[in-house]
Amino acid sequence: MKDVALYALPGNETLARSLAAQIESPMQRLEVHRFPDGEQMVSMEGPLSGKAIVIVCSLNRPDAKLLPLIFAADTARDLGARHVVLVAPYLCYLRQDARFHAGESISAYSFGRLLGAQFDGLVTIEPHLHRLPSLSVVYPIPVRAPHSVAATASWIVQNVADPLIVGPDEESEAWIAQIASRIGAPSVVARKTREADRKVDVSLHVPAKFAHRNPVIVDDILASGQTMLATVGALVKAGFGSPVCVAVHGLFDGVSVDELIAAGAGRVVTCNSVAHATNAIDVTPLLADAVRDLLDSLPETP
Repeated sequence: MKDVALYALPGNETLARSLAAQIESPMQRLEVHRFPDGEQMVSMEGPLSGKAIVIVCSLNRPDAKLLPLIFAADTARDLGARHVVLVAPYLCYLRQDARFHAGESISAYSFGRLLGAQFDGLVTIEPHLHRLPSLSVVYPIPVRAPHSVAATASWIVQNVADPLIVGPDEESEAWIAQIASRIGAPSVVARKTREADRKVDVSLHVPAKFAHRNPVIVDDILASGQTMLATVGALVKAGFGSPVCVAVHGLFDGVSVDELIAAGAGRVVTCNSVAHATNAIDVTPLLADAVRDLLDSLPETP
């Protein structure tokens, strides 16, 4: 794209290079220097003046990334960028979307206002929306949030024979049905009871007519991993060997691949929205289309 330059915060270089190639725009260097006292400084390779700047930063474990991200956006604007857009393949702080107890912050709205003040647009993928009807409710800037259904379905078709698509909880039901419909496979959905952050109980009934099928558990986020572990256990108990675990965003904050394999999983696969050894589903084309569409919609002069 003309007059567009991409930058990657540390750890996001691989996806950013692929994105830069797909939208045919240069990737320029962004460095973060940490001083002995813990303060940080950002430096950005130029030129930036008159360009639309795209900053790529997946926001898993976000707190350490936030200040460099804000400094980069502010620096780009100070150096003459006409637009500054954030590509955050994984977008954080969406779970706390209501005040459940007196005095709690509603982090989804707070974070939305914070990023909305720094960027002219946001691109993410498969945001974890619970009660929120859309990202536009909490982000005061143009947003694009493509779904990973097609990419996930395509990977399953190419890698799993006779799949049975398994949703780990009721929230996944509509999403699971879309994937199953795309590939002409049956689906079942587990019933989850969360007793604590790291204690989950899953009940699952699989009709006997699906006994010959290969189960593929699909979830949007693999964070603590307790839901995925419990679903693997339920399938193994029901007589299914080596279910495949697929997640869009592999955070792996409370579970490892080895633990899932030890529980009975045959393979663990994620999208490349968060860099991890399990990345096998490329969502870069979806992000590239969204970036093009967003940049085309922005006014010539901000």
